[in-house]
Amino acid sequence: MKKFLMAAGGGTLAGIIATTQIAGPLLAQQADANASVYEQLDLFGDIFERIRAQYVEEVDPGELIEAAIDGMLTSLDPHSSYLSPDDAKQMQVQTRGEFGGLGIEVTQEEGFVKVVSPIDGTPAEEAGIEAGDFITHVDNESVLGLSLDEAVDLMRGPVGSEIVITVVREGESEPFDISIVRDTIKLTAVRSRTQGETVVMRITTFNDQTYPNLKEGMEKEIEEAGGIDNVNGFVIDLRNNPGGLLTQAIRVSDAFLNEGEIVSTRGRKLEDGERYNATPGDLAEGKPIVVLINGGSASASEIVAGALQDHRRAIVVGTKSFGKGSVQTVMRLRQEGAMRLTTARYYTPSGRSIQSLGISPDIVVAQPRRNPDAEDEEETTNRFQRSEADLRGSLKNDSLSEDEIRQIEEDRAKAEEAAKLREEDYQLAYAIDILKGLSAIGDEFDN
Repeated sequence: MKKFLMAAGGGTLAGIIATTQIAGPLLAQQADANASVYEQLDLFGDIFERIRAQYVEEVDPGELIEAAIDGMLTSLDPHSSYLSPDDAKQMQVQTRGEFGGLGIEVTQEEGFVKVVSPIDGTPAEEAGIEAGDFITHVDNESVLGLSLDEAVDLMRGPVGSEIVITVVREGESEPFDISIVRDTIKLTAVRSRTQGETVVMRITTFNDQTYPNLKEGMEKEIEEAGGIDNVNGFVIDLRNNPGGLLTQAIRVSDAFLNEGEIVSTRGRKLEDGERYNATPGDLAEGKPIVVLINGGSASASEIVAGALQDHRRAIVVGTKSFGKGSVQTVMRLRQEGAMRLTTARYYTPSGRSIQSLGISPDIVVAQPRRNPDAEDEEETTNRFQRSEADLRGSLKNDSLSEDEIRQIEEDRAKAEEAAKLREEDYQLAYAIDILKGLSAIGDEFDN
């Protein structure tokens, strides 16, 4: 026993010696690292004082420090930044759904400002700005080398004032200018309508009003259709939706899921991770859903699309989404300022990271560009097309009752309406056709 205790004691002693031998160098390394940080901070202070004393023009010390803080944050990733007191207030206003500007969500790529998406019904969207456009100049002033906040500041201005943006677009050989008049941006978070037997919910942003608007819009459309039995399915249109509040993305996803994980976030430390789960209840009452996405669908939009796709609750149609899968936490600072810091990544229920990869649709459907010459040619062709009924003296079809004729005419009107929609919005028409097909299959099985 004594030998065992001694051996144990010797082992403990050896452990203490080994720990001391390892901890010594580690503590020394930590001390060296701290010393290096303090040296760098001294260097910063030295440079700051030299700029104040010797720069060719007098500088505002507060602005200089703010610029240094912003530079530190923007060096991390495109979404981390410093918010001045004015910017912090503006951000609060935007989450409530009304603000002044052009109506575009932007990020930075290779030194240029890249459009994530234009917002529906805003000056930018009406002027023809598209997701994926690169903005190189604002009023002939280059944005190359500017931080994202500085470039955004150039685009801000009084409501009613005009701005000229120079754009580089894929498929265009030369940059071109777009003139936009600034306006007050009033965001309608959700627009609802019924197309045939399909309810279309267009979600433009994720702000405080998104889920309430979605619920109210769906209930209204279902009631006007005469009940859920008269609806063949729902289209959730997230195209060109740049995202917004995580809480609203979770609520919108939960609106169509009865159980299971919606999204998880993982930070640097394992204990910082969070999981968000669905609660019972489905606003669509089990009806099929198609989610529309494109390259302008980002962040919160990708959370919704990924959650519904992973749970096989919806068919995702369109083109690959933007790929912004990082979480920004807004932290209040002194003097009413704030900083936006990337603190985690999003993961879909199956464990996919959205970051840089985006959400790949189940069915890839690109939106064809309109060709004015092709439209003129089609119009000319249609003008000279004739049917049997147009021929003089053609036989009349007297074997059909008035009700049957009326039904044929109604079906033809629906088909013509669908054809018109394909010309106006091919992706939406495709989504509606999927729901029609699923409805027809369901009816066959029911019979």
